[in-house]
Amino acid sequence: MTETQNSKKYDLEERTYLFAKNYRQFIKELSRSTSNFEDSKQLIRSSGSVAANYIEANEALSKKDFIHRIKICRKAAKESGLWLKLVDIPGIDLVDEKRIKLLQESIELMKKFGAIIEKSK
Repeated sequence: MTETQNSKKYDLEERTYLFAKNYRQFIKELSRSTSNFEDSKQLIRSSGSVAANYIEANEALSKKDFIHRIKICRKAAKESGLWLKLVDIPGIDLVDEKRIKLLQESIELMKKFGAIIEKSK
């Protein structure tokens, strides 16, 4: 692997880590309702899954294993977007702006993982 490819790999590792971390920070700003409590638990799991499975993909034992992990990353990023849409943010514009940014990041990661899958076939 060239140095450029290696640095890209770790840039995406950092990006997925920040994805999970930013979701956790966002959750702290949500109102305390029963639905937000349950949705927040799912948000933590799915956003963390993106980062964890990307690390696992980088340590894959085979090409098939790598592609499988990247597919899980893509699914978890999509799931994170769903839970993000479901959280209740009544009339709090600043929090809603953060939700929009996080949602955009989940979409960008889904596209990036999709491109990695296509290039790896």
